[in-house]
Amino acid sequence: MKIVVYAICKNESKFVNRWFNSMKEADEIYVLDTGSTDDTKEKLEKLGVIVKTVIIEPFRFDTARNLALEMLPQDTTLCVATNLDEVFNPGWRKELEKNYHGETKVIYNYNSMAYQNNIPINNFYLDRIHTRNDYKWTSPIHEVLTNINQNETKVLISSITLNYYLNDKRKPENYLKLLELRNEEKPNDLNTFYYLGKEYMENNNYQEAILNLTKYLKLSNKIETSKRASAMRFIGRCYRNLEYFDDSIMWYKKSLQEASYIRDSYIELAFLYYELKDYKKMYTYLKQALKIKKPKTNYQNEIFSWNETIYDFLSLACYYLNLIPEGLTYLDMALKINPTNERLKTNKVLMEKVLDTLTK
Repeated sequence: MKIVVYAICKNESKFVNRWFNSMKEADEIYVLDTGSTDDTKEKLEKLGVIVKTVIIEPFRFDTARNLALEMLPQDTTLCVATNLDEVFNPGWRKELEKNYHGETKVIYNYNSMAYQNNIPINNFYLDRIHTRNDYKWTSPIHEVLTNINQNETKVLISSITLNYYLNDKRKPENYLKLLELRNEEKPNDLNTFYYLGKEYMENNNYQEAILNLTKYLKLSNKIETSKRASAMRFIGRCYRNLEYFDDSIMWYKKSLQEASYIRDSYIELAFLYYELKDYKKMYTYLKQALKIKKPKTNYQNEIFSWNETIYDFLSLACYYLNLIPEGLTYLDMALKINPTNERLKTNKVLMEKVLDTLTK
């Protein structure tokens, strides 16, 4: 087997050594640099990576990945597409050699990790290992590996895991414009409505966000409920930011009805009740969230549901409900996850003073 890794990059110098050390189990490594102004290219070449620079105007991710794929030798058995901010668990090549039997595409584990507690916040299957001449990349962003020979066969190798650290997350340049272009090219694509709605929300364009997310919900009645639940939650967040609180509460509760097994909507609803100073309901929904012990796989869980935030807000609810000993317990849990947070330390001192006063 000849196994070749390929990637695209721009100004990713800080990831080069970590990425290379993960990818060097391959026979060869190729990178298409799309215009770095730092020392990314020099670092890669020093490590023996074959690098080519191409400026793509206007930029599209599918164009870039297809140009990178063209760099690979024709005798490549498997092409491994990655990004420089991703890391394979060691031994991935041996697992390929052991479990691959000529299929056109390999499916494997993908984790989005949080540095603070190293918990896989998101876990799903990825399918970016493929044969040399059976695929091309399509869509200007959130690009898709598309079979071009109608001969697709797949193998799942769950012992291979690729990790991506959420702390490294950066939005691509012109992200919204590329999404809008994708929408022009695929006007009825469900995922585009979802991504557009989320991006409009994050850009504070709440009316457009609600419009696109509502389109997604109307067309996605057969899609996995956890993703529909997140769309409903985003609509709730939009209405919350617009200060239409009754509508916000309604959509958060719809999200909970859609997928009660996910923490995110419980916690966001609790955030809203905190703003409304309804600390009893805030406490109730956070306690319900705590009953969910593990992140949902195959779903993009929110980081705030699995870091110190839930314990932080529970301690605040306890403070206002005069449940000081319980609040201190939650503060300790929050500090265990994030021991350098000065606000949490200050809150603990204040709550300890209140407890001391109550017990005198």
